[in-house]
Amino acid sequence: MNMLMIPNEMFTRYTTYLVKRRVGADRHAEYKKWLRYYLDFCDLSLSSDIDSRRVRLFMEKLEEKGQSKMQRQHAANAISLYFQMLREENSSLKVGNAGDGKLPYARDHLMLDEFEGNPRRSQAAVYREGVSALDSGWPDDVSGASTMIMPVTDAPPAVTSQTQPPPIIIKSSHYSASGYTEKSDSPEWDVLIKTLAAEIKVRHYSRNTLKTYAHWSRQFQRFLKNKPPMELSTVDVKEYLTHLAVKCNVAASTQNQAFNSLLFLYRHALKREFGQLRDVPRAKKSLYIPMVLSREEIDAILKYMSHPYGLAVSLLFGCGLRLFECLQLRVRDFNFNAGILTVHGKGKKDRNVPIPETITAELKAQIMAVGRQHDQDLVEGYAGVFMEDAVEKKYPNAPKEFIHQWFFPQKSLTVLAENGERRRYHMHESELQEALYNAVRRAKIPKRVTAHTFRHSFATHLLQANYDIRIIQTLLGHASLKTTMIYTHCVPVRTVKEPKSPLDFDRDS
Repeated sequence: MNMLMIPNEMFTRYTTYLVKRRVGADRHAEYKKWLRYYLDFCDLSLSSDIDSRRVRLFMEKLEEKGQSKMQRQHAANAISLYFQMLREENSSLKVGNAGDGKLPYARDHLMLDEFEGNPRRSQAAVYREGVSALDSGWPDDVSGASTMIMPVTDAPPAVTSQTQPPPIIIKSSHYSASGYTEKSDSPEWDVLIKTLAAEIKVRHYSRNTLKTYAHWSRQFQRFLKNKPPMELSTVDVKEYLTHLAVKCNVAASTQNQAFNSLLFLYRHALKREFGQLRDVPRAKKSLYIPMVLSREEIDAILKYMSHPYGLAVSLLFGCGLRLFECLQLRVRDFNFNAGILTVHGKGKKDRNVPIPETITAELKAQIMAVGRQHDQDLVEGYAGVFMEDAVEKKYPNAPKEFIHQWFFPQKSLTVLAENGERRRYHMHESELQEALYNAVRRAKIPKRVTAHTFRHSFATHLLQANYDIRIIQTLLGHASLKTTMIYTHCVPVRTVKEPKSPLDFDRDS
């Protein structure tokens, strides 16, 4: 028997209420699950009355199915929050109008007080904890704006402790996860960090850049104990960088990251000159030799990767892509007639790379799968995919056009918190990273492998095949040849002859 279909609108309201009550984002998916199971249980219940007895029977049902006390407590909290939401939405709701269709099972909100007086103290304790959680608002579980709820279109399996429904993501801003919106004890610093974020957004820097710069600016603020921003000087930066190098013993790359963050803060947020830092101890940056995989090791890893993660890794190695360059590919970027893939790199710099012939058939199959999913999304009335910059303002229909769909779409939809629109984002980087981590372990590769390792391997394998370094620079999208030259340290020297003048080459032959 299929489970009761809960309207998306109700689930969106419930998610908004969880955010309002400051419930931790890591609990949203579970709370959605328990609420849906409870509402379905009420619909299938043989009892004709709608009262606290349904809640009691539902909790007993969970106990019979082996749900732990903690799981039953979370279920109680989820249901309690639901009834609290209904009370706030319709404070004038009477006991006798539960069947008017406006708010399903609305009368059950009266069960809280009745159920606490029930002789079954174990269940009553659970509900008291749930009501207590409502009053306290879980101040310790506050998290970012990105939350997860379960979709309402697919019927999940029976209630089990292993059940984990696919999520829908609530998203308020592309930069919301960067942490710059956090408040501190100094309103002046909060305004400064907000200005810093605005300067980064104007330059179209990534969310990770904003997160890093905001982090070091906050650390600088704590080191200075909320010293007013207008009183900052170069001496403050010197003292902080010295503290990082001498007291904290940070790596050279960490110190340079902090330096660049504060440099941007001074120049673009404070609008003042940074000054000279001559007496600051700076750790020397060591020569970094990238980790490189052999073709046998790459094949071994791909053997343990399922679709579409294996295809993504094949593109990372086959085209030398960065992680986000791969995840942000769209259908329009593939030109199979010319065998060219257009890559949108860092700094809004596009480049063309050849499409690997060995995976061309798999790439075309993936596009067909994206097309089928796109057709289904259009039938269900979704608002389209996320577009970069202001493209959607100029071309309102672009998000729904097939050529703009993500090549690696996210399995779930994203609901915009501000207007409730349902959109689709690309695969999250954590999914691919987790799949890669597990595959490397199963393949027993004795190396530290990340998604960027395949880009290093791409360049090194081309060098070993005697490709010109300038061609490799172009394929990688490096602005400076010096960056590409690092891969020469990964290729063993195979020269056995003494160096000679090229004028003598023909004479030897």
